Amino acid sequence: MRDLDRITFNHAVMGGKPCIRGMRVTVGTIVGLLASGQTVEDILSDYPYLEKEDICQALAYSAWRAGEIELPLGAA
Repeated sequence: MRDLDRITFNHAVMGGKPCIRGMRVTVGTIVGLLASGQTVEDILSDYPYLEKEDICQALAYSAWRAGEIELPLGAA
């Protein structure tokens, strides 16, 4: 997987959720906007401090997480 250097985690920002470049915009927000029919251009217009690569990396991170399997502790 390519380096997702725009996805950051900080417990002081949005409770540690994956965010875009340390800002208070979560990966979930970006993916939710796209899922609701917003275009990349719409999002960039509404959030002028974001860049197209931020959106691309949010999607890449989300796709990677969707493929992970979480097991409860002690499961083998």
